[in-house]
Amino acid sequence: MTDAGPGPAFLAAQQAAGVIAAKHRGDFAGAEELLATIGDESTRTRGFMLLAELALTLVRTQTGQSMDELVQELSLLMAEAG
Repeated sequence: MTDAGPGPAFLAAQQAAGVIAAKHRGDFAGAEELLATIGDESTRTRGFMLLAELALTLVRTQTGQSMDELVQELSLLMAEAG
């Protein structure tokens, strides 16, 4: 039996984190290049969704909020920004 390794969504989530890191250090061209390598739209979407879930879980762990509370707060912040 061979080790299949991490699934495409996990690899895409790692790449998505790289895209965000590149943007935050001002490497917009690098972020775009990395974004283009993530794969098809479905894989890219799953990767960013997984990254968002992991990030929210980290925040939830630090704040003690429930996921519902955290998502509600995030939604309000996005509505204010929009």
